[in-house]
Amino acid sequence: MTSTVTARHRAGALSRTVLAECVRTATAAPSLHNSQPWLFRVGENHVDVYADRTRQLPVLDPDGRELMISVGAALFTLRLAFRAAGCLPLLDLFPSRHDGDLVARVAAGRRAEPTPGVTSLAAAVERRHTNRYPFADTALPADAVERLIAAARLEGAALAVATPAGRDAVLGMSHAADRHLRARDGYADELARWTAPGRGRRDGVPVTALGPWDAREVLPVRDFHLPRSAGGARFEPHPTLVVLTTRGDGPAEWVQAGQALQRVLLAATTLGLAATPVSQPVELPAARSRLSDPRTDTWAQMVLRLGYGRPVPGTPRRPLKDVMVG
Repeated sequence: MTSTVTARHRAGALSRTVLAECVRTATAAPSLHNSQPWLFRVGENHVDVYADRTRQLPVLDPDGRELMISVGAALFTLRLAFRAAGCLPLLDLFPSRHDGDLVARVAAGRRAEPTPGVTSLAAAVERRHTNRYPFADTALPADAVERLIAAARLEGAALAVATPAGRDAVLGMSHAADRHLRARDGYADELARWTAPGRGRRDGVPVTALGPWDAREVLPVRDFHLPRSAGGARFEPHPTLVVLTTRGDGPAEWVQAGQALQRVLLAATTLGLAATPVSQPVELPAARSRLSDPRTDTWAQMVLRLGYGRPVPGTPRRPLKDVMVG
């Protein structure tokens, strides 16, 4: 008779220590204003992933769409950590009818050695940082673009590169949306909440993560109401913009978009590419509707600027004890 221990080993059981390290890896995911709106519970051979509503940005993200995208990015990173640890992750989305904040359960499936692709993506987790500096005025190679499109497709999403005319339209919408958001009641206070420097703070956007403003005013650089680390700079005049879309537009699709977003960002990192979210046009419903196609139930979830940029520092992360429950 096969012992329980042996059966577990064949099934790919992971120790609580390894599971905790997988959670630590997951916390390196990107999130709106580095709000890190996630919590984790380590169980018997699985990890539960929760949305932390106390970290939602009600002015900028009243529906919690970007919160769920952030949780989805952490969820993909957790799945990747399971895979890098030698197990196939078994994903169950929204496993509870009674707890909508329980976004997913990831369990360890059968043993499987990580492939070179998994190893490469896993190594990129700590190197991936939002880059708010100018990029080289260089077109992306076609094969790199195809790899990013394929990365989004693997998570059930789509990635489209804006044409020159589409790029100009998106940038115009971005500037208009940025002005509208700045005028929204509570917007400045909410930004201050997530950018105010504090001793020992392990979340939010620190001054070190801010880039210069665009002297050409091509890109709508987010104004974080903090002193810039540098003056104005000349950004690339023709930025490469991509739009991430999903079929459907509810919590499940938002989580799907977050998983696709993180896979795309990590794939970009392996290719030596930098990325910046251009969030304003998807944070304003009127602008987002112009980027979407309700007739085909296709919804824009994120706009990214991609290119070759200078190395930038990362942002702080909350300690493991603050994101673990139970």
